[in-house]
Amino acid sequence: MDVPMELSRIVITELGDQQVIFLKEKDGERNFPILIGINEALAIDRRLKGMAMPRPMTHDLLAGVIEAMGGAVEKIVVSDIRHHTFIATLYIRQGGKLLEIDSRPSDAIALGSAFGTPIFVAEHVLTDVLKEPTTRQERLQLLRDRMQMLVEQMRELKQMLADQEAVPDTPQSVLQEHRRHLEEMQKEHDAIQRVLKKLG
Repeated sequence: MDVPMELSRIVITELGDQQVIFLKEKDGERNFPILIGINEALAIDRRLKGMAMPRPMTHDLLAGVIEAMGGAVEKIVVSDIRHHTFIATLYIRQGGKLLEIDSRPSDAIALGSAFGTPIFVAEHVLTDVLKEPTTRQERLQLLRDRMQMLVEQMRELKQMLADQEAVPDTPQSVLQEHRRHLEEMQKEHDAIQRVLKKLG
């Protein structure tokens, strides 16, 4: 069964390429985040706000092509999750045919956001992403995944702080916040590493 959802929040930060959107159950309390790229996050935000660009961006172009071919985006379904990656299907109505197009959730939502396209999530996906880890191995894997995400975020932040062209133009308050955030992530990373070593 597919559960009706809505885009409840977009979190766009300067701290890296990964941004976050939150999907919330329309008639319930369940919600979960999806990590997306900065380009897709900006596209969703821009299209929701109806901000026109001088020339069509990628998702505007795709929407224009679909409309010119007599199609309409009917719904978006986040249909599966594989190896921590969400899989979506974009349903396009063209005449009497309903086309199913494999898609990343971020691209599908960016495309459909300007039209209020309904979003659904398969019940088994909701169950999977919201379940609590029950085995020792699942808990360890969560820690490993978190540590890997911290490694990637710290690398991006260090590159930003080492950029000799950008740093002089960045306000000191912003640089201090970046350094504070980097220090907090390093502490969390080290703490997780100690736990994983202790648990083997």
